[in-house]
Amino acid sequence: MDQYYNYIKSLHLIFVITWFVGLFNIVRLFVYQIEAADKPSPEKEILQKQFKLMTYRMWYIITWPSAILASIFAFWMLFFTDLGNAWLKMPWMHVKLGFVFVLYLYHAKCHQIFKQLQENKVNYTSNFMRIWNEGATIILFAVVFLVVLKNAFNWIYGVIGIISFSVIIMLGFKFYKRIREKNNN
Repeated sequence: MDQYYNYIKSLHLIFVITWFVGLFNIVRLFVYQIEAADKPSPEKEILQKQFKLMTYRMWYIITWPSAILASIFAFWMLFFTDLGNAWLKMPWMHVKLGFVFVLYLYHAKCHQIFKQLQENKVNYTSNFMRIWNEGATIILFAVVFLVVLKNAFNWIYGVIGIISFSVIIMLGFKFYKRIREKNNN
């Protein structure tokens, strides 16, 4: 199996990328779908129908298959190659797998939101969804830094960096919200 490691790794990376593309875009579509619920008829019904179709396709044609395939190739790399078996003994991999678990939880919550919106149940605001969309970004940053830096990763600076990055994202969101509100008035 080790002779195929780089092919497996390449496929894993491709599907991780498309999985994140799906997560980034699905939540953005949730924002539009929630905002469409506040439109007057017939615009509301037209937009809701279109956004339901778009989210359905994004979720079941891109996001779910990518998540499954990324997981299959990750499992293959970790458990059926010598390098993967060695990595499972390293602390950075344990932390990375913790973030991957959080990513699965994020994905599951997105699935719950998707199902609710498909049934025209709007339980969140578009502003909440804009903030929620940054969750995947934070997970992505954490995982990429862990994988690239591995043992050279300084945990204190890493935690400070992720917290700082999260604060910057939230400040950017608040700034963007003010601009949006100013333009709507």
